[in-house]
Amino acid sequence: MIHMALDKTKSKGWFLGPWNSRVSIPVGYANRGIDEKHLHKQMFEVYMVANGTTNVVVGDKEVKIKAGDVLVMEPNETHTFLQSSADYMHFVVHVPFEKDDKILVKWELVLRTLGFS
Repeated sequence: MIHMALDKTKSKGWFLGPWNSRVSIPVGYANRGIDEKHLHKQMFEVYMVANGTTNVVVGDKEVKIKAGDVLVMEPNETHTFLQSSADYMHFVVHVPFEKDDKILVKWELVLRTLGFS
């Protein structure tokens, strides 16, 4: 048995994964949605909302998620969180785990790619 507790002093973190246990799937949490636009090249990122609400931008679509919802980001889907309720909290898993799979997306690069200077 493995029992872990979240660190309420941090806005996000990881309970466990292949780096600190024999569990092959990383399991983490966030106490608020983090505005950091990114994607994963090969992993699915599964968010399970335990409490509160938050707005997520997936590609160019904004979605409001709430306690009890599950949101699955597929590989290569850009996403970020915009705002969260004060009581917001989610769990997150990455499957299949691929080390260094996260790619940060910078707005300037996206705009340049689309032909805007």
